[in-house]
Amino acid sequence: MGLTARDMSDMGRLAQLAANPQDTTREEIFLAVTSLYRVQGAHLSDRECGLVREILRRLTNDVEMAIRIALAERLAEDTTAPHDLILLLADDRIEVARPIILRSPLLTDEDVLRMVLECDVGHQEAVAARENIGEPVTEALAKCEAESVLVALVHNATAKISTTAYVTLIEKSRQVSSLQEPLVQRKDLPPALATKMCDWVSDALKVYIAKNYSVEPAKLDAAFAHAQTIIKNEPATAKTPPAEGAQKLVDKLANAGQLKAGFLLRVLHQGQIDLFDLAFAHLLEMPLEELRTTFYENGPKAVALCCRAVGIDRCVFATVFNLSRQARKMRPVLSVRDMGEVEAVFNIFSKPAALAELHKH
Repeated sequence: MGLTARDMSDMGRLAQLAANPQDTTREEIFLAVTSLYRVQGAHLSDRECGLVREILRRLTNDVEMAIRIALAERLAEDTTAPHDLILLLADDRIEVARPIILRSPLLTDEDVLRMVLECDVGHQEAVAARENIGEPVTEALAKCEAESVLVALVHNATAKISTTAYVTLIEKSRQVSSLQEPLVQRKDLPPALATKMCDWVSDALKVYIAKNYSVEPAKLDAAFAHAQTIIKNEPATAKTPPAEGAQKLVDKLANAGQLKAGFLLRVLHQGQIDLFDLAFAHLLEMPLEELRTTFYENGPKAVALCCRAVGIDRCVFATVFNLSRQARKMRPVLSVRDMGEVEAVFNIFSKPAALAELHKH
C-alpha cells in the first residue's frame, strides 16, 4: 500500500519546500522527511521512495552536521528504519556515518564491504571496529594500507579473521609494530603464524608466544637470537615548536574575539595539528607543553575535559579524539571504561568546572 492522498500532498509540499524553503528551515524539512520515511518507508512505492531519496539527497549537504549526527545516533539501532535511509547516513561524513556503521543491524555484509572498497579511511576504521564482521570483510580490510584501520581490525575481538587475512596482517606487522602485540594476543591466531612472528616481535611478545602457543624450542631459540634487530617504531612526539606565523594567527584571532571551538575543529580537519595545539592551549589558558601533556598523554578523560572546557560538543568528541591521535601517529582506541568516563565528563561538568578541573593538575 502506498501513501494516502493526504500523505502525498504533504510530501509534495515538502518537495516544494526543499527546493525553495520559505519560513521553514532546511533542517526542519530534512527532519520531517526522514521522520515520514522512517514511519511510512515500508509502505511506499518505488516512485514514492525515489521522491523521498531525492529530497534527502538535495538537503543533506545543507543541513547542519549536528542534526545529521543526532539523526544517525537515533537510527543506529533502529531495526525498522528504511535500508536506503541507513545507507544515506552511512555514506555521509564519518562523523555522521560512524554510529550507523558501528551499530546498525540493517547494514549487510555487502554494504560494509562496499565501504571498505570505496570509502575513505574514516569509514574503513569504523567498519574494522564493527561487531561480528565476516571473513570477506576482514580480508578486504587486511589489504588496507592505513595503520589505524589494521590496528582497529586486530583489536576487534568479534571479527572473523580468515587465515588468508592473518597471513597478510602478519606480513604487515614486520613494518607496523603496533600490530604485533594485539595480533599475538588474539585467541584465534593460528599457532604456525604466531611462530613465524618470532622472527621480528619484541622480547615481551616472544615470552607471550612461548607461554600460549606450541612453538618448537629450536625455532624459538633462533628467534631470540635476532632480538637486536627487532623493529621499534616510536610514535611521533608533540614537542616540535610551531611556526611563528601560527602563534601570530592565534594571537590575532584571540584579540579579535574570533578564537572559538569552531576554529579548533576546522584546523584539526585540515591537519594543522600545531595550530590546533596552540589555539587549544590559548583557550584553556595553558602553556603549550602543558596542554600537549594533558591532551596527548593523560588519556581520553583529559581530552573530554579539554573539549568540555572550550565548548566542544559531546557529539564531536570522537572526531576530535580520533583526528588528533592520528595526526600524532597514536592509536585512537577507546575502551568501554574510557567511554564511560567521557560520558561522565560531559554529563557532570559545566564549562567552568571542566576548566577548573584541568587547572587542578
